[in-house]
Amino acid sequence: MPGFVIEYNRRSRDYRVTTFDGEGGHREAFERRLELEADREDTNIEIVSLTSDSLDTVKKTHSRYFAGRELLAAI
Repeated sequence: MPGFVIEYNRRSRDYRVTTFDGEGGHREAFERRLELEADREDTNIEIVSLTSDSLDTVKKTHSRYFAGRELLAAI
């Protein structure tokens, strides 16, 4: 099932989404989340991994992460 990693800046509300497709997508997303958390220097950056059938569903169920603008570069 697909997995998604969201890097969310609590101050600015900016976010970045990385999608991991395929059967093992949820595992890859979780592993990436752990890597990002290990390197995180700014405690205002929240990093989550989510499993869902689509990004559209994630946007509905976790809408607070999508209130700001999407960043293409790392936060």
